[in-house]
Amino acid sequence: MKFFINTLQLAMRVLSARKGRAMLTILGMMIGIASYIIIMSVGAGAQSLIVNQITSVGSNLIAVLPGASDEAGPPAQVFGITVTTLTYEDGVAIQHSPAAPYVVAVASYVKSVEEVSWEGNTIDTSLTGTTSDYPIVEGAYIAGGRFISSDEEKNLARVAVLGKTAADNLFGETDPLNRYIRIKRERFQVIGVMQPQGVTGFQNQDDQIFIPLRTAQRLLLGINHVSFMRIKATDASLLPLSVEQIRLILRDRHDIRAGEPDDFSIRNQLQALDILTSVTNAIRNFLAAIGGIALLVGGIGIMNIMLVSVMERVHEIGLRKAVGARRIHILLQFLIETSLIALMGGVVGIIAGSFVSVLFAFIANYLGYDWDFVLSLRSLTIAVIISLATGLFFGFYPAWRASKMNPIEALRYA
Repeated sequence: MKFFINTLQLAMRVLSARKGRAMLTILGMMIGIASYIIIMSVGAGAQSLIVNQITSVGSNLIAVLPGASDEAGPPAQVFGITVTTLTYEDGVAIQHSPAAPYVVAVASYVKSVEEVSWEGNTIDTSLTGTTSDYPIVEGAYIAGGRFISSDEEKNLARVAVLGKTAADNLFGETDPLNRYIRIKRERFQVIGVMQPQGVTGFQNQDDQIFIPLRTAQRLLLGINHVSFMRIKATDASLLPLSVEQIRLILRDRHDIRAGEPDDFSIRNQLQALDILTSVTNAIRNFLAAIGGIALLVGGIGIMNIMLVSVMERVHEIGLRKAVGARRIHILLQFLIETSLIALMGGVVGIIAGSFVSVLFAFIANYLGYDWDFVLSLRSLTIAVIISLATGLFFGFYPAWRASKMNPIEALRYA
């Protein structure tokens, strides 16, 4: 123990004597550890955002997306691939089929970004074509006016409901109800304004304009398919049964024979959460591997500095060996020095990474995202272990070279 304390004190004196060099070496390790902390914290915060947003809309929802997929993987549409196997009529059939008695409401969607104007004011905003059950499925409420009716949904009505932000950006202090806006070449009457909903699914729900689904398909987009459906069941415990019932209805409508794969994908909330969590975990691991490059650079910097230090202290090493120091003593002396540098860099990196993570969480919440600041004791412990392991790994070669020096040759070194 006395040897360890003395060696530690010697290491502190050596680092104090070479402050500039030590700070630059610590900086490399700090960047690597800070990167790891930020990746872990921001990744966990992103997962919390997904969990909070999925659970906020209810646990009794079912999503239907076009295109087949493996049960454990996301549908092709998640990767930006357009699939046209779902139609408005599919949603109507599910909603009114006696074979799906636990379905409460069905909302179908198409989306685009369009230029919308009113009396010289023009904005670019998200356009959502949807059905009359949207407020029931999404748990949304009207602040003024009303939502799209089932008749307007079917009859290509030119009516629109504005999100709160879209209404403010387009009309300012003017009451938008019963006024006419222009989307592309079509005029739409504003019949309602939604209550603020905030950010859900990485999208500002208030910066949207809602129009009847078939109107969006036929008059604006020139398509006959829907992007996805959301279906509300009577209870979360009935989701598995409802999923199977919906699958049978769609297979029958799409003339899919026994043994042939579905041309659609059905997910309940828990399945969607599991899939998104697995995706974010994969992204976190990939980013952590990239952050490891910074640690590698920091480790190489430690090794280079310690090799220089060994060459500068050849005479000191020879003198210590001449008065009785063994190889293990010299080896431990340099390993303790490198471990001290790595540990100091790790501690500073943890502090810096934690500060950036807190700042990121604050900004995300300020922008309206339900983002949790997550920094586990496990992540901090791993960061400390990584720091020490990096110091020991990259410091071993310089320490080994120092321990192998011949004392007579070292004393002659000038």
